[in-house]
Amino acid sequence: MFIERPPLLYRLLFPEGIWRIKKRGGKPVVYLTFDDGPIPEVTPWVLDTLDRYGIKATFFMVGDNVRRHPEVFEEVRRRGHSYGNHTMHHLQGRKSSARRYICDVYEADKLIDSPLFRPPHGLLRWKQARILKEKYNLIMYDLVTRDYARRLDGEKVFENVRRYARNGSIIVFHDSLKAQKNMMYALPRAIEWLMAQGYEFDVLPM
Repeated sequence: MFIERPPLLYRLLFPEGIWRIKKRGGKPVVYLTFDDGPIPEVTPWVLDTLDRYGIKATFFMVGDNVRRHPEVFEEVRRRGHSYGNHTMHHLQGRKSSARRYICDVYEADKLIDSPLFRPPHGLLRWKQARILKEKYNLIMYDLVTRDYARRLDGEKVFENVRRYARNGSIIVFHDSLKAQKNMMYALPRAIEWLMAQGYEFDVLPM
């Protein structure tokens, strides 16, 4: 559970981050997000799946992937999804100096140009978070599906959604080769299950 839903103590360490967005009144809401793209092998399938259900999502993009696949990035924008910065080279904040990390984020910003930022692995140093908060909305998560985990199968990823989704959850999938098999199994099933439970889907505003 520590991975799938970050504990309160960890959330309190980064009060700058947005972990969950509860809406009062009306139907419960969730926010689908996708990390690590865009890539031509996976992202277009995600876009087609979202279109099939009439859903918009938020894509947190690695700058180097945007550089290599600008046409996929433009397709995400064309279809009306929101998007954010996920660093240029998928750096982990805990393993990088503040200077190196911030420079990497700003390099990606030249290609992505979004007020939204999510740190890879959800890991940051406090100094990095304080600096980035001046320019970005720091989007964290309420539920990580773990679609990238090789020891999990698609059914277990789907089970994580059923077990941990709640009103206001920011849910993380990955449009990456590593997560492809599990994500493709779990995503449509998760969407249908969430719909059956009465959830609405919203995007993170840019």
